[in-house]
Parts: sequence; C-alpha cells; structure tokens
Amino acid sequence: MKVLILCTGNSCRSQMAHGFLQSFDKRIQVESAGTEASGKLNRKAVKAMAEIGLDISGHTSDSVEKYLNDEWDYVITVCGGANESCPAFIGKVKNRLHMGYDDPSHAVGTDEFIWSEFERVRDEIKEGFWKLYENDIKPQLG
Repeated sequence: MKVLILCTGNSCRSQMAHGFLQSFDKRIQVESAGTEASGKLNRKAVKAMAEIGLDISGHTSDSVEKYLNDEWDYVITVCGGANESCPAFIGKVKNRLHMGYDDPSHAVGTDEFIWSEFERVRDEIKEGFWKLYENDIKPQLG
C-alpha cells in the first residue's frame, strides 16, 4: 500500500499526516510532498508531534515532482482554507481524496493561541487519518 500526502509547502500538515499514518501501520509506504515544497519542516509541527511521542524530525520536505512517475494507491490533499488552492497530482493514482485542514503556520495572535492552533490541527489530522486508516486502508491490507 502506497500513500502520497500532498499540500503546498510540505512543511506542516502533510508532514503531520505522514507521521500519523506511518505510525498506524508500518506496512504502509507513506510519502509526503508539496507543489511549492519549502525544503524544511515547520519547527512547531515537529514540536507538536514530539509532544505526543511521534518524531518527524527526520522527514524531508520534497517537491511533488519527485513522485510523479510512481503509482499510488492513495493521493490525499490536506490543504484547507478557501484562500488555498489544492495541488493536483497528475501521476497514476487508484484513489484521490481531499481531507482539508487549516494551516496552523498562518495563525496570528499570541504565542499561546498560535501553539493551540498547532495542537488543534494536529489532533484533527490524527482523528481524520485514523478514520481513513480504520475504514478504508486497513481492510485492504487484510
């Protein structure tokens, strides 16, 4: 089972989703990428995942170009708000899904508020990807 998680910058939401899905089942090959990959991970996203025991600090922020020639069981976009355009993936894909989440790196306000946004989005991603795993992916793995 091969899953590609896409967003724009590949520094925050897609990285968290990647970390969660990989932690649910090691049989799944998970990659994440961005249409405008930042080349680095968002430090707060790494910290938010570490806070719940998942280390994503070794992930890389990659361009979607790296994966266009591969075949995928799932390609999942995680971009959120109305101002954000979701990337399109033109490679070979069995299932295309969109699971939109707010981008906590765009949160404005106090440090406490911004941190609470990272935690909120992290928890929403965990819940959404757990449901996807339980209802769709796990049954296919047998």
